[in-house]
Order: sequence, then structure tokens, then C-alpha cells
Amino acid sequence: MSRSNDPGRGVKVEVGEKQAAVDVDIVVEYGTLILDTAKKIRIHVTDAVETMTGLEVVEINIKVLDVYVPGDDDSADDDKEKGAPEKPRRVQ
Repeated sequence: MSRSNDPGRGVKVEVGEKQAAVDVDIVVEYGTLILDTAKKIRIHVTDAVETMTGLEVVEINIKVLDVYVPGDDDSADDDKEKGAPEKPRRVQ
């Protein structure tokens, strides 16, 4: 979903006395079925929150922030292929 090292990033939870509402921001890989992914997230998040806290999850909002296309972020590899000079190494 997200390429962040922080697993809590993109998750917000509003907690009441007996209920919780969750907002989840995700990045999906190109070709992934977004509806299926959202359904799986809803199931897993609901199960995890209710099991860990005993709170009833009354709402889960899932927002797709971006679609990741493998290879698009490999700018260093693209530069090498285009004949750009390699950066000098700072350490040996």
C-alpha cells in the first residue's frame, strides 16, 4: 500500500467510548483492483481494531492517494540508460 517506513502514516482514528472511526490513505500498485483492495483493508482493519480494543468500528474511509507504477521511480536507473555520467562515489 504505502512505501513509507512508518506503518502509522496515513491512518487516522477517531475514538469514542464504545466506537471508532478510521481513515486510511493508501497507494495502490498499477493493475491492482482498487475495490477488492479496499474491501480487504476494511475487513482486516475492522477485525484488528475490534479485537485489540473491543471498540465497534462504525466507519472506515479509504482514500487512494496515488497509483504506483513500477519502474517510474527508478530515475537513477533511467539516467544510466540514457548515458548520463555516473555520480562519483563519496566513500570507498
